[in-house]
Amino acid sequence: MKAGSGDQGSPPCFLRFPRPVRVVSGAEAELKCVVLGEPPPTVVWEKGGRPLAASERLSFPADGAEHGLLLSGARPADAGVYVCRARNAAGEAYAAAALTVLQPPEPAPPAPAPPAARPLQPPGAGDGAGAGEGAPVFLEGPRSQWVLRGAQVELACQVGGLPAPALHWEKDGMALDEVWDSGHFTLEPRGAQGARGAGLTLRILAARLPDSGVYVCHARNAHGHAQAGALLQVHQPPESPPQDPDDAPKPVLEPLRCAPKTFWVNEGKHAKFRCYVMGKPEPEIEWHWEGRPLLSDRRRLMYRDRDGGFVLKVLYCQAKDRGLYVCAARNSAGQTLSAVQLHVKEPRLRFTRPLQDVEGREHGIAVLECKVPNSRIPTAWFREDQRLLPCRKYEQIEEGTVRRLIIHRLKADDDGVYLCEMRGRVRTVANVTVKGPILKRLPRKLDVLEGENAVLLVETQEAGVEGRWSRDGEDLPTTCQSSSGHMHALVLPGVTREDAGEVTFSLGNSRTTTLLRVKCVKHSPPGPPVLAEMFKGHKNTVLLTWKPPEPAPETPFIYRLERQEVGSEDWIQCFSIEKAGAVEVPGDCVPSEGDYRFRVCTVSEHGRSPHVVFHGSAHLVPTARLVAGLEDVQVYDGEDAVFSLDLSTIIQGTWFLNGEELKSHEPEGQVEPGALRYQIEQKGLQHRLLLRAVQHQHSGALVGFSCPGVQDSAALTIQESPVHILSPQDKVALTFTTSERVVLTCELSRVDFPARWYKDGQELEPSESLVVKMEGRKHRLILPAAEVQDSGEFECRTEGVSAFFSVTVRDPPVHILDPREHVFVHAITSECVMLTCEVDREDAPVRWYKDGQEVEESDFVVLEKEGPHHRLVLPAAQPPDGGEFQCVAGDERAYFTVTITDVSSWIVYPSGKVYVAAVRLERVVLTCELCRPWAEVRWTKDGEEVVESPALLLQKEDTVRRLVLPAVQLEDSGEYLCEIDDESASFTVTVTEPPVRIIYPRDEVTLIAVSLECVVLTCELSREDAPVRWYKDGLEVEESEALVLESDGPHRRLVLPAAQPEQGGEFVCDAGDDSAFFTVTVTAPPARIVHPAARSLDLQFRAPGRVELRCEVAPAGSQVRWYKDGLEVEASDTLQLGAEGPARTLTLPHAQPEDAGEYVCETRDEAVTFNVSLAEPPVQFLAPDAAPAPLCVAPGEPVVLSCELSRAGALVFWSHNGRPVQEGEGLELRAEGPRRILCIPAADLTHAGLYTCQSGSAPEAPSLNFTVQVAEPPLARLVSELTPLTVHEGDDATFRCEVSPPDADVTWLRNGTVVTPGPQLEIAQNGSSRTLTVRGCQLDDAGTVTARAGGTATSARLHVRETELLFLRRLQDVRAEEGQDVCLQVETGRVGAAGAVRWVRGGEPLPRDSRMSVAQDGHVCSLFIHGVVLADQGTYGCESRHDRTLARLSVRPKQLRVLRPLEDVTIVEGGSATFQLELSQEGVTGEWARGGVRLQPGPKCHMHAESHTHRLVLSGLGLADSGCISFTADSLRCAARLTVREAPVTIVRGPQDLEVTEGDTATLECELSQALADVTWEKDGRPLTPSPRLRLQALGTRRLLQLRRCGPLDAGTYSCAVGAARAGPVRLLVRERSVSVLSGLRPVRAREGDSATFECTVSEVEAAGSWELGGRPLRPGGHVRIRQEGRKHILVLSELRPEDAGEVRFQAGPAQSVAQLEVEALPLQMCRRPPREKTVLVGRRAVLEVTVSRSGGHVCWMREGVELCPGDKYELRSHGPTHSLVIHDVRPEDQGTYCCQAGRDSAHTRLLVEGS
Repeated sequence: MKAGSGDQGSPPCFLRFPRPVRVVSGAEAELKCVVLGEPPPTVVWEKGGRPLAASERLSFPADGAEHGLLLSGARPADAGVYVCRARNAAGEAYAAAALTVLQPPEPAPPAPAPPAARPLQPPGAGDGAGAGEGAPVFLEGPRSQWVLRGAQVELACQVGGLPAPALHWEKDGMALDEVWDSGHFTLEPRGAQGARGAGLTLRILAARLPDSGVYVCHARNAHGHAQAGALLQVHQPPESPPQDPDDAPKPVLEPLRCAPKTFWVNEGKHAKFRCYVMGKPEPEIEWHWEGRPLLSDRRRLMYRDRDGGFVLKVLYCQAKDRGLYVCAARNSAGQTLSAVQLHVKEPRLRFTRPLQDVEGREHGIAVLECKVPNSRIPTAWFREDQRLLPCRKYEQIEEGTVRRLIIHRLKADDDGVYLCEMRGRVRTVANVTVKGPILKRLPRKLDVLEGENAVLLVETQEAGVEGRWSRDGEDLPTTCQSSSGHMHALVLPGVTREDAGEVTFSLGNSRTTTLLRVKCVKHSPPGPPVLAEMFKGHKNTVLLTWKPPEPAPETPFIYRLERQEVGSEDWIQCFSIEKAGAVEVPGDCVPSEGDYRFRVCTVSEHGRSPHVVFHGSAHLVPTARLVAGLEDVQVYDGEDAVFSLDLSTIIQGTWFLNGEELKSHEPEGQVEPGALRYQIEQKGLQHRLLLRAVQHQHSGALVGFSCPGVQDSAALTIQESPVHILSPQDKVALTFTTSERVVLTCELSRVDFPARWYKDGQELEPSESLVVKMEGRKHRLILPAAEVQDSGEFECRTEGVSAFFSVTVRDPPVHILDPREHVFVHAITSECVMLTCEVDREDAPVRWYKDGQEVEESDFVVLEKEGPHHRLVLPAAQPPDGGEFQCVAGDERAYFTVTITDVSSWIVYPSGKVYVAAVRLERVVLTCELCRPWAEVRWTKDGEEVVESPALLLQKEDTVRRLVLPAVQLEDSGEYLCEIDDESASFTVTVTEPPVRIIYPRDEVTLIAVSLECVVLTCELSREDAPVRWYKDGLEVEESEALVLESDGPHRRLVLPAAQPEQGGEFVCDAGDDSAFFTVTVTAPPARIVHPAARSLDLQFRAPGRVELRCEVAPAGSQVRWYKDGLEVEASDTLQLGAEGPARTLTLPHAQPEDAGEYVCETRDEAVTFNVSLAEPPVQFLAPDAAPAPLCVAPGEPVVLSCELSRAGALVFWSHNGRPVQEGEGLELRAEGPRRILCIPAADLTHAGLYTCQSGSAPEAPSLNFTVQVAEPPLARLVSELTPLTVHEGDDATFRCEVSPPDADVTWLRNGTVVTPGPQLEIAQNGSSRTLTVRGCQLDDAGTVTARAGGTATSARLHVRETELLFLRRLQDVRAEEGQDVCLQVETGRVGAAGAVRWVRGGEPLPRDSRMSVAQDGHVCSLFIHGVVLADQGTYGCESRHDRTLARLSVRPKQLRVLRPLEDVTIVEGGSATFQLELSQEGVTGEWARGGVRLQPGPKCHMHAESHTHRLVLSGLGLADSGCISFTADSLRCAARLTVREAPVTIVRGPQDLEVTEGDTATLECELSQALADVTWEKDGRPLTPSPRLRLQALGTRRLLQLRRCGPLDAGTYSCAVGAARAGPVRLLVRERSVSVLSGLRPVRAREGDSATFECTVSEVEAAGSWELGGRPLRPGGHVRIRQEGRKHILVLSELRPEDAGEVRFQAGPAQSVAQLEVEALPLQMCRRPPREKTVLVGRRAVLEVTVSRSGGHVCWMREGVELCPGDKYELRSHGPTHSLVIHDVRPEDQGTYCCQAGRDSAHTRLLVEGS
């Protein structure tokens, strides 16, 4: 046997097997193979079991590892199977191939040449065939069959053809005599219908399993070849052991005597085993796994490859597939075995929950679900080898660690193997079974070599149904289809490339599909035709003749004829024909008149031959025919209509319109003056008629065309013209402000024509905020109060045309309320800087700029918004962050100047390198203290900067910087640096894995539950990924439906969904380093009878009849017992006990009177009584119900007459020929229950006659008659002989013989002793057949069996072979704790004798130890080890003579446990803390650690250990001593938290009273006792918060309050508080600052559009000022710019307008200055004028538009000197400097002169109106 991947080692191994060869007799044959081995093997070729020697015709060439067999001049006697056997010192291997030698076909006589005197022969006269001759055609093809082993099979075919074809059969591509002996089959010819064909029947006398295959019948004659095939499948009869017909010589292959080979495969991969067996007759092959026969299924494929090898392929191997695989081969000569042990390597990373097999109904859904170890692991789904992508069919869901595949709309082809794969190609596999009409579907694809047979099988749920086979949508012929019962077969013999495609089997709405792929074999193209001649015969025709190619092609072929017009270079195909001979080419075959040449070639499936050109040319004239006819035309009113048709040749024709001929000599014309215009065109083969601008009255016109040989017509249909949009013609862009009314108008060409409105592609529905109106042609959309969200693209759509409006709605302008002046901010490095800007609208957008560039939010710049307030925050300002900032809101800006001063910082703590040791998931804090609180640091790990995340926190508190790892991991180990400028602090962190601890429960848990209650045992671990094992009463539990194991984070659960009393016991959750114990007691609930309510019932029934007693119990699972007359009853055929839910029933299907009595249904706690009485019916004869056939016996033979009554106690009367029968006259009368018997011990002639049995004495009583005949018996003799049998130990052996007459007595003897029937020996009789069956044959049952009948006898031998003792359930690895009891068990395939199995340890017999005992219970063998010790650890094995299994026993020492754990301690700074724990063992040495750092005894650290108790005392503790205190001993670790609280903070020095000048900075200061403390400042009793003017600073122990630009409102009382300590209040006084104007404002005169600048100088630099124009405040932005340069304040007004004229006022405190601004207005002028003349159509809209020199200018529209007013007729629009006049629905009376007046400028337009 060869494994798919090969074994590592040096025995010979074939890399390439020899291939079967088919040659013609006399040709050269060569077999080649490649074999490797170390040392290089010796190769010997054999045939028929004998080595071959080199000769003149036979040689054995070798080239390195390649070896060959070369045979010259092959003969039919050389055919057969050749074996290449390779041997070396390490082993042996072999390979075989078949050589087939074919007889060459007899050459066909050459066909005579056509006589020269007859140049014009009719078609077919030159092919040499007689009239009616043809290629073979199958009239009846063979039918596929499914038979049992030993049955006779007939395959018949009937073929038509002349001459009669020759027929022969093949099996799987080989001749029958190469496969079978001549005695196994017969071939019977049969005549064909009308003697025009042949028939041949193949009869297989006794079918064997190897006879399964494809049978093809070939038919060939001089005209061609045909073939038809059928499938034969032979199955093993049920419950019938295979029988060997007779003893024969030893088998070709010796049985396997060595140990099985080992084959390893990774989980999820395929394993392939190949076994090559030879024998005569052909052996039967069976595959076994772990002693059980294997059947082919989805994941186990069994087939035979092209080399003749038997292959078993296990797909997607799983752990459950491991075991011993055996290939067993047997025939009549003997049997042989080959075995391999399969091991499956499991990956380290496994699915937490693998896939499970599912079933689904067709058209339903199927759900596959699995669970991966980690939610971040990607997965992919496959159906076998096809990747499945998410779609509607395959829905893929990921929920945490759950992966789910939902298959929608199931169909038969969805049945198969599905896989879920994660990284590393780790797979989990499941089968999806689709229940429907089709049980067994087609394979996904089928690859077949060209020329081989293709077989497709389908099994349906119902038998006898008719399915439909199709390929690429076309039905397949019925000759290749067969059906029998549930099976349907499609057999395609000798497939070609044309057979490839998608093959489908359909049954109703269900279907299954496969892709048939044909791999082509390279062939040579056929030869060209010969003797090609051309004859010019009748007018306008030419006759072409030729002969077939020589030699004729083996495959079917056709002839392709092509033409070429003289003068052209292109050859065009005419047509193809199948037979050679004469072909007449008419003029209709050419497109136009001309001289043509012809050529011909041969075409087959293998290619095309060279062309043969006919000599000369012929003149041909075509006749016209219609290629593409006229079609009805449908157009809109006013459009052109086009009619066209194509002819087969170029010819003139005539067009007709409504029967009137159209003139074709003119390119254009009219039917009549002023009527329809037309145009006639002809381009090559196409003719066209164009009707221009058709009108509605032309609808229904009939157009016709006529030419010689062609007439055609079509109709014209006119539709009403479509609607179109009058206005707007182009896309309209409109802009509005919020709350403004928006009106969109669309005007259509038709009145009251419907239209729909859309916004951004979505249809609009009318509402209160959106109104849709239709007035005549106009459609309006109105937004009464527009909002910003109403902006978008609106569309008015009707009949495929649309008008578009782009609407923009904007908010009103925004203003900045604060600050009104330039703000200056001064800060130091790392200080928080906040810039605030307040606007007058909360939803107004605001942008921030720095030095002209827009600011984007980042870690260094934060943008905040709170109502109308917008802030820019620099959390830790640096010198580069300084600059000029602007807050831009609409057209206004606020200015800020920020200056950052740099202050250097350094690291205060730690001064040296710090080492930190921690365990995984522990909290680790790295602390670094700086000299200044605002200094920024940079943390790195192993040279790379760290990134803050939930697993790594960076904290900042005053001058302290911390890096916190909340749950440290192993990968967090490394060197951490805290860097600032040129300094750094180093921390080396080492992380180790903590031992697994059980957090809950700490003590043993006792649970008491009621039967069927759900019991949940929960165990919480210290680590989520820690594995656990559950044990019950010392044995590890296995998950099942009654016991579920769950894992949820750190929690592990054992669930008993419906607990039973037997499930109680001691459960242990073992986590390796720790264990939890549970004691579970399950009690049964009281069992009550809830129905019937009465405890005694009287019931009456008829007999015989059905009696059912019923009661209901609670709970539903309660057990009951039934009693009858005080005795407990048991279920039988006559008394049935049922239980369904809470119901319990006792049923008597055929109750009899004796079944009456008292029945009791009893539970554990209650009972109910049923008193049943049965009424007896009249006596009737039950069997037989009709007069039996006459009974014929020989003199002296016994006669028994029997009948059965309906009641056992009834009386009967017997009579013989009318006289009563008296007992004692050679007769016996008996009664056995209801049966009455008359027995004649030895019949004679007087006993013949009529016997009557009558029930009762009444004349009308029922009676039954028997006729007895007495005659002399014939002599007994044996007809057939016994057959020797060879069976396996434990199998049954059946001997069979035939006797005559059929009732003759047969005596059986075994080893000369008469056989007595019993449990082991059964004697049976069936007609003339007699059988002796020996049940469960043992070795001592071998011997001679003899059958005797009369004076004849026959004997045969019984041989019994020993059965292998194999292990069905193998040993499993066991883990136990020191002192526990261990049991190792195996299960054998059969019960072995005492000592048949042997237990070993480490390969040696078990030592003599009282703790070890061995037991055997049926198939189960056990090894018990009581109280295991560490020395018991090792590998244990169980061996038999045929098998071996090993497992490892691992023993771990007793675990150290914590009896009383550590507890958390909280103290005040400077105090002491005591930690204490108690262990389960004494004398344990452990280590104490704080924050992962080992503690050493010292003045402040004291350690004590006494018995089980360990104590740690820490004194003089500070804040830095807070952390995790842990105790570690071996693998045990216990930890607690130490928290040190700081001492209360006091105020050492409080703030002092202060007086400042208005606008200056005020600073209040206090000093604390500690640096790390938060201070709260208050003013007038209210807490203060930082702002741009108010800053709170911390410098060491100093706390500062700074108020910048103090004003009168800042005066008041201030105080500070820290904890419970307070200081103050102190008073702050603010003196008023006097401001005076040094240089006042000056008046300014400017023209419209120019700028004006005002300057004012005051006495104070930081005095704030404000500007007013005309009494209204001015703010920076738009046309207004305000700035301050020291004492000078500047106002710049740009783009002045006349309305800007007025008084300008500047005020700074009490000082102010005033000046006048005068603006000279420019005259209003027109920049763009309307046209002088404008023409519009009646009913349309007219628009006149002008553009003036400035926005806001007033214009006046007039007509004939009269000013126009807005209304329905006139609409006046203004948009900036553009003004429009819209005149709606223009009428002739609107014609005239319109004038636009703008200031002193005017423009005139003449409006002209066209149309009526």
